Amino acid sequence: MRVSIISVSAIGASSVLAQGNATGQLGDAAVQTGNPAGLTVKATLPEDPFWTGPINGNVKGSLTATSGPGGVGIDYEVSFSNLPSEGGPFIYHIHTAPVPENGNCTSTLAHLDQYIRGEDPACDPSRPASCQQGDLSGKFGHINGTGPYVVKYNDPYTSLVEGAGAYIANRSLVFHFANKTRISCANFSVVATNGTYPPSPTGSYPTGGSGASATPSPTSTVPVTGAAGALEVVKNFAIAPVVVAFLALL
Repeated sequence: MRVSIISVSAIGASSVLAQGNATGQLGDAAVQTGNPAGLTVKATLPEDPFWTGPINGNVKGSLTATSGPGGVGIDYEVSFSNLPSEGGPFIYHIHTAPVPENGNCTSTLAHLDQYIRGEDPACDPSRPASCQQGDLSGKFGHINGTGPYVVKYNDPYTSLVEGAGAYIANRSLVFHFANKTRISCANFSVVATNGTYPPSPTGSYPTGGSGASATPSPTSTVPVTGAAGALEVVKNFAIAPVVVAFLALL
């Protein structure tokens, strides 16, 4: 089993000024503060996969999100197992829309992308603020191999403050093959609301996230990484709630 703990602040700060990397149309992602002490939400993949190909049951796993130390960002606990024997390295993201009652993972739309960054070029993990906010595996590592995968990290660019553009609790977790075909998805639900903040973190976070996810259709064969016929990028609607709220004030 792979177990690791990752700190955003420890990832190549010297690369922040690197040239040729994308940033969002609205700039780099802002550090999110004021997260409620002790609030924890969790998305757990269902028993049956959305993808209809030959895999041994569904991927098992969950993504747990807790308000970060001092209310800065979110502490994530990631756990996946029973991975397909082919089609990796596997990726996972927070998508803009929740999973509907019929379990259609395509309806989760695109990655959380408040800053309109897009998917190309790929996320540079040394510049996490320039990546899609919802591209957690891009920022913290794709899943190689088929063994159980467990990792913990703090992402300062996502939020548990209801109403914030970076808010995740009303969104969804989507697990993909390397070619972005959606294997499974799940909504977040609240699992804890009480607690006190750990001591505030020392040091600083790198500045600078966002993007659109492909909308694949389920297929009957294991997809191959880099296969022809790349999936069309879906437009991201992460800022739509902000527009609606503005219009309500008119």
